[in-house]
Amino acid sequence: MISPAFLRVEIDGCPVPPGDAPALALVPHGHFTVMQVRAGRTRGLDLHLQRLDAANRELYDSPLDGELVRARIRTALAASTRDATVRVVVAGAADGGPTRLIVAVGAPAEPPAAPQRLMSVPYTRPFAHLKHLGTFGQLQYGRLARRRGFDDALLTGPGGIITEGATTNIGFLAADMIVWPDTPALHGVTMALLERSPGSSRAPVLLTDLGRFEAAFVTNSRGIVAVAAVDDHRFAGSTPLIAELARRYDAVPGDLV
Repeated sequence: MISPAFLRVEIDGCPVPPGDAPALALVPHGHFTVMQVRAGRTRGLDLHLQRLDAANRELYDSPLDGELVRARIRTALAASTRDATVRVVVAGAADGGPTRLIVAVGAPAEPPAAPQRLMSVPYTRPFAHLKHLGTFGQLQYGRLARRRGFDDALLTGPGGIITEGATTNIGFLAADMIVWPDTPALHGVTMALLERSPGSSRAPVLLTDLGRFEAAFVTNSRGIVAVAAVDDHRFAGSTPLIAELARRYDAVPGDLV
């Protein structure tokens, strides 16, 4: 959950000494969001705050004040940098006590430059609509995919139905329409921002359906990346078509944190 690459970590607004940060990896229960901040702004801030509030209500029966979250992010950024990867974690206490609000600030990150090759795996995330801390399954499948020469894993359910990437959403292009898999999955912020423009739909997508699409792409907090292949199926049109989607996303104005 917390990496040594983070420049600053604060819990409930109090700085954590660098030597104590690894202990936060022992937090077993919680939810989070990750955003890219540039010059103090991030795209889809309202969506990040809605995600945190909805998850907190579901997991802990309590709303989460968006203004408090923003204030904690600003404090952490002011002590380090205005360009950053920001991870906001709400961690539940093992004894059912008060939750803790953790803000970790790291170096800014950009999407990979090369189109991604994905390996399909038979795994679906539990409580898939939540961005929660139970990430072992998808991360391990991602490691296995990279060992086999792929860039990441693509999660699938019974019958080869596609759900999402290991840490991404996946979309497909047919003509000018974006088709998102209509299965339980995390509704990512980048995905939601693309859905605000015309030309998106949802439908079940099977591994056997891939030939219907001209291109594929994945999205997460870093942005949009073309998919070159899923298993041995190649998408010849991904690079030029996804470049236009990326330009559309880059044009979305950032919100002041």
